[in-house]
Amino acid sequence: MSELMTIGEPIVTFASKEPDVSMTDALEFHKILGGAELNVAIGAKRLGHSVDYISQVGEEPLGDYVIKTIKSHQVGTRYISRTPDYWTAFQLKDRVTHGNPSTQNYRKGSAAAHLTKDVIDQIDLSDVKVAHMSGIFPAISATAEEAFRALMGRLEAADILTTFDPNLRPTLWPSQEQMARTLNELAGHADIVLPGVEEGKLLMGSDDPETIADFYLQGARTQVVIVKVGPAGAYVKRATGESYMVKGFQVDHVADTVGAGDGFAMGVITALLEHKSLKSAVMRGNAVGALQVQTYGDNDGYPTPDELRAFYQREGVTED
Repeated sequence: MSELMTIGEPIVTFASKEPDVSMTDALEFHKILGGAELNVAIGAKRLGHSVDYISQVGEEPLGDYVIKTIKSHQVGTRYISRTPDYWTAFQLKDRVTHGNPSTQNYRKGSAAAHLTKDVIDQIDLSDVKVAHMSGIFPAISATAEEAFRALMGRLEAADILTTFDPNLRPTLWPSQEQMARTLNELAGHADIVLPGVEEGKLLMGSDDPETIADFYLQGARTQVVIVKVGPAGAYVKRATGESYMVKGFQVDHVADTVGAGDGFAMGVITALLEHKSLKSAVMRGNAVGALQVQTYGDNDGYPTPDELRAFYQREGVTED
């Protein structure tokens, strides 16, 4: 049994080893495993928490690689089903010295896109303390959205603390209007919503942190909204009206921003599992995000407990 549960699609990434060379011209790639929700799972386990990951992969070498790699991170795989009928999603990713890398995805009709709600009915929620949900999984297919909603319904019925990161992937949705409508509705079923300012602009028309927070606090279940505002940190507002900023950490060099938002979510979740204050949880989110952007790969910068303590010591801050 695990403290944390999440659902998502693992992505086998073939990442270029050649800086600032297009995917067309790059010849050398290395294979890594990514996926937003999986990043959260791996990071939480690295900080000492038990995690189960729900998904589906193919019965082929990439599916074998996914299972083997997730097990190597000691994340629970008992809820990862296999199918001989569909393939495991993968992507190509370039390497850049400035800005965000581009990707080319091969995930339409994947194994995870065919995960049904029948699988959700078999999941044991008895020891789960927090569930992390993201807007990516319901975007990959109507079947996946149905399974996602079934899980959210079970979590709500069991009164399990649920976090929701919109994690926008516009190319996976039929339209921006459907993306906004669906994700805004799903967000209302989460206790804690974790949008970014750019996501707010696309989903509800504003990049003002307080306006974004007020919008998502209209959700029937939502009690806290934490708005990511980049290097400046994060803005927090509770349903009670309490609000404050939690300052971010300065970074001298940004290698790759991929995984920073997932690291932020993971930092918040793990701190709450350790009964830290909400302000400390957001500070940890900022810390993990700052560590992650200094590395290549999707989750290479996520810290161990000792590394997190060392980072706080260097920054002169403490958790409470």
